[in-house]
Amino acid sequence: MILHAGLIALWSPAGWRGVLIEGPSGSGKSDLALRALGQGFRLVADDRVVIWESGGALYGRAPDTLAGRMEVRGLDVVTQPALAFCRIALAARPGVPDRIPAPARVEHLGLSLPLVILPLLEASAPGKLARALQHLGGGAEGAYQGACAAGRRRVRAGDSR
Repeated sequence: MILHAGLIALWSPAGWRGVLIEGPSGSGKSDLALRALGQGFRLVADDRVVIWESGGALYGRAPDTLAGRMEVRGLDVVTQPALAFCRIALAARPGVPDRIPAPARVEHLGLSLPLVILPLLEASAPGKLARALQHLGGGAEGAYQGACAAGRRRVRAGDSR
């Protein structure tokens, strides 16, 4: 399946973890990816992402014709070193999030991924994606949102941990 999206990845002890950046044309997907490259992320795919399921996990790569290429709006399509593929651990969509959002998920090919909503053009967006990935644990089952929600429940219950 091919999605109109971008895919960037960040290295972790568990390997490369990808963020699928979804949104309409002009929403800032490539702009976010470009800024994230300066913060340790690697490009996997820009504009179109081929996704597939394997072993209960979602993976993505660029279509052959777009591999290693990135559109920099207002400049040109540029060559950019890219990973051949990666496991997708998180999805991001444009929007204005609640201060402390409820856990959200998105489904692709029958697999559920944690979802973050954020202003893609906000300067802190790449850092927020890195933070979200750091809190994923070993996979989507340890999503940062679930851990955050559990933490809020403990505080509300009076647990000082």
